[in-house]
Amino acid sequence: MVQKPTLEKVCNRMISRRALLASMAAFTAAPAWAKPELVIAEAPFSVEMIHEKARDLASREYAARDMIPQEWLDLTYDEFSHIWFDPRNGIWIDEDRPMKMDLFNAGLYVPRPTQVNLVEGGVAKTLGFDINLFATTDEFPDLPVDETMGYSGFRLRADLEKNGLFNEFFVFQGASYFRGIANGQNYGLSARGLALRTGDPNGEEFPDFTDFWVEASNPGDTTFVVHALLDGPSTTGVYTFRISHGDVGEPTMVDVEGTLYPRVDLTHVGLGSLTSMFFFDETNRNRFDDFRPAVHDSEGLMVWNGNGEKLWRPLANPTRVQISSFVDENPKGFGLMQRNRTADDYADLEAHYENRPSLWITPNGDWGKGMVELVEIPADKEIYDNIVAYWRPKTPIAAGSAYQFSYGMAWGDEPADVPQVARVTNTRIGKGFDQVKNVVAIDFTDHPDLPEDLSEVSLTVRSNTGEISPGILQRNPGTGGVRLAFSFLPGDAQAVEMRAQMHLNSVPISEVWLYRWTI
Repeated sequence: MVQKPTLEKVCNRMISRRALLASMAAFTAAPAWAKPELVIAEAPFSVEMIHEKARDLASREYAARDMIPQEWLDLTYDEFSHIWFDPRNGIWIDEDRPMKMDLFNAGLYVPRPTQVNLVEGGVAKTLGFDINLFATTDEFPDLPVDETMGYSGFRLRADLEKNGLFNEFFVFQGASYFRGIANGQNYGLSARGLALRTGDPNGEEFPDFTDFWVEASNPGDTTFVVHALLDGPSTTGVYTFRISHGDVGEPTMVDVEGTLYPRVDLTHVGLGSLTSMFFFDETNRNRFDDFRPAVHDSEGLMVWNGNGEKLWRPLANPTRVQISSFVDENPKGFGLMQRNRTADDYADLEAHYENRPSLWITPNGDWGKGMVELVEIPADKEIYDNIVAYWRPKTPIAAGSAYQFSYGMAWGDEPADVPQVARVTNTRIGKGFDQVKNVVAIDFTDHPDLPEDLSEVSLTVRSNTGEISPGILQRNPGTGGVRLAFSFLPGDAQAVEMRAQMHLNSVPISEVWLYRWTI
């Protein structure tokens, strides 16, 4: 299975300096033009109308939308970089509203456009496609624009710094992908409205957000509302996103409400689905000839399970697809975290991985029995999203039903309302002095309950196979925390599951560290 990167993510990571300079020059020289009339239809709007449309679609066989002209899909990345949205044509750009919107044109990795509607006063206004919204350089080819051409998505802008400049903070683009950032961060991991059959041998299904309804904001609004219609071979769905960007140091918060209308029984479905990139760090650094110490958008999966345990699972870039399941009932939260926050942790002065957001999912209500599932896919380049995490309900979602769910999202740093135990800050794995045993060194933050005499701390260090040594706990003057170290011999095992934790007087004072070592 190959996980294709989202278009916006690839563009952010691979932007050509030559193309960027040419684009800037063209933008400077481009003449101003009046924003064209985009509205091609108007109709009364209600959320129930979207549900009616979803139920009607679900009652019929799936029919994919028309693809855009093939010439747009045959563009190379460099060619596609020579067209971009002209911000002077932004939606609501000349109106006194706290949110503005830019549009993306379909093409390259997005073969089927989405319909974008603006909602105001109970009326939905459908936007038609207009190539004049976009600026190009002289190197952009002359391509056909017919009735199938459209938008791949949009981004939202707001006055984040309170300086009159509207900066982007949220993007919807491609399939059911979307992503956000806290103020001052760079884009990194993405989310999806729905994951279907991720990691299945018969292949994954990627349903699309086929229609959006973006509510116009009013002066004083701090929450912005977007509705979306989902459609794919297996199910339709209706989503409402309530998005609130934070001030400096605060996360961007999103409340998600969803209803699925399956055409078939959904036996492998992922809710609160997250997609990220993990290339290497100090667990697998020996496999990559690279000047940087680590390359990733996210470094670990954090789970606060229904029993109150806080789990930390460092991510891996395996040599073959691997799936890990964390069985649970009514989880309190889960997410993909980027913990190392200094530039020297990555030594990359262009990508700024230290500035990528973490994303925390908080279920609303009881989600019942199921599992947090983590899928790790081999990747040979850092442009690929190879990590997927989501909640998988134990009970299949029946065809013909209406399955409702909701959850909160926090895009930024780690949540504060989780158990305050010692956190894992780094995991190192490699051969020891004898070049035979594998050594694991886990660095934890300090904790108020950690005694001066570390011998009073009880250690849990175990594996499911092979030989593993007792743990050794030491103060780490380099971090100000403590380091738990042990060694293991896998024997003939292809994979070893390991678990470690610190206790004091039988009370956990650290996260549960979990890891799957593979050859």
